[in-house]
Amino acid sequence: MTELELAPPREGEALVRLHASGVCHSDLNAIDGTAETPCPAVLGHEGAGVVEAVGPGVTLTPGTPVVLSWLPPCGRCAECRRELPHLCRPAWRALAAGVLLDGTSRLSRDGDPVFHYCFLSSFAERAVVPARCCVPMPIGVPFEVAALVGCAVTTGTGAVWRTAGVRPGERVCVIGCGGVGMSAIMGAVVAGAAPIVAVDLDEEKLDAALALGATDAVRWTGAEETAERVRAASDGGVDYAFEATGRTEAGLGAFLCTRPHGAAVLIGIPGADAVLALPAPQIPRLERRVLGSIYGSARPDRDFPALLDLYRRGRLPLDRLISARLPLEAVEQAFDGLRTATALRTVLHLDGTAA
Repeated sequence: MTELELAPPREGEALVRLHASGVCHSDLNAIDGTAETPCPAVLGHEGAGVVEAVGPGVTLTPGTPVVLSWLPPCGRCAECRRELPHLCRPAWRALAAGVLLDGTSRLSRDGDPVFHYCFLSSFAERAVVPARCCVPMPIGVPFEVAALVGCAVTTGTGAVWRTAGVRPGERVCVIGCGGVGMSAIMGAVVAGAAPIVAVDLDEEKLDAALALGATDAVRWTGAEETAERVRAASDGGVDYAFEATGRTEAGLGAFLCTRPHGAAVLIGIPGADAVLALPAPQIPRLERRVLGSIYGSARPDRDFPALLDLYRRGRLPLDRLISARLPLEAVEQAFDGLRTATALRTVLHLDGTAA
């Protein structure tokens, strides 16, 4: 914990007083080197709070509660014109460099710049972010729930609804029942998938997955054996197997879980040097497919309000993803929960209301 200088918002930016931030495995990837990250940086990319001030050209009104998206599309690049804003090239370049959209940082310490993380740096009391990252929240949604929609929930449900386009009656399995995997399970329930097979190492997480709507639970025991058990539970294999761990063995297991013309949907972020080896003859002969999914192929301006509306109507029990609520100064405890795989989602309360 330290004090930093935060410059005011410039054109197209907003100052947000943060109320809650989720702690995501991607933040841990930045710490342990799985994902190369410019440092020193303020981490955190699942945030919700209230707009306090705006820069020139911003129509947001101070006092507006917002959930933050970590990918502000430019609307002009080739991917944006293809209606793939989650693959926006300028946004990804700035994100990788640890700066805001103009190529500079608003954070500093003793005159030296400090890098942003995913534009948001939500492990803080306040953040200056691109205004395009701010999506107004419906009235009555807790900040802690809205924060999770900023990444985990959108990544999991979007993989089911947007990337895969799961239809009623299609067969699904989810490998890795953390926050993203549990969100995928809830998304599959809303989509009407059946059966829904949850896979994890941890029995408590499997029990939680069943409570959220999974029809079957399989304990992970290696790619081939686990896939055999998933195929048995799903009468021959699933249409879509969602892998939410980033481990290559789990990616292979997801591929082997599918039936002919099925698809392994890879959500988890592997290490930079990871290589996924697949039984190549099965790809043309059985039309088994592999789909990548980043941020659930989402459009936050469209999908965030829809997700929060489903929460308000009781269709998505997103509050059940929260396994711990901590103050900002206990962030290391939250990372311990990720390292030991004992937490679904820990939320940092940045307004002093943590239980």
